[in-house]
Amino acid sequence: MHSKTITEILVPFPRDEPSALIPVLQAVQSEYGYLSENNIYAISDHLNVPSSKIYGVTTFYAQFRLKPLGRHVINLCQGTACHVKGSEKLIPVFEQELKCKAGETTKDGKFTFNLVACLGACALSPVVNIDSDFYGNIKIADIKKILRKYD
Repeated sequence: MHSKTITEILVPFPRDEPSALIPVLQAVQSEYGYLSENNIYAISDHLNVPSSKIYGVTTFYAQFRLKPLGRHVINLCQGTACHVKGSEKLIPVFEQELKCKAGETTKDGKFTFNLVACLGACALSPVVNIDSDFYGNIKIADIKKILRKYD
């Protein structure tokens, strides 16, 4: 599953060195995909940083996750062009189809559904990307068909 243990990831980082927190968090998340409670405690012990401070850092920076991502990540654009073309009407449809709210992962771990500020594909608005696939000019009727591609 994971090629390195938390101990192996921490070895290159000096003990009792709080300034290494961000690179350590990045290394652990890179290996595991997110920062588990157990890994946060191991980081806390290694760097001599209170776990409360680590939680503060991980919740402040958007790059860090405290929960695993689904196998497929859905990003629905909420930028101006997408908003004007009705992306907000797609949110409840995705939530109903996935049976999870925006910002959550489905119970089966298959999808994580995110709302993002901009995907940089305004000419295709409203746009959604799933993993590395982009779907433009999305209509409510398209959503079921798109999601079925990931079964």
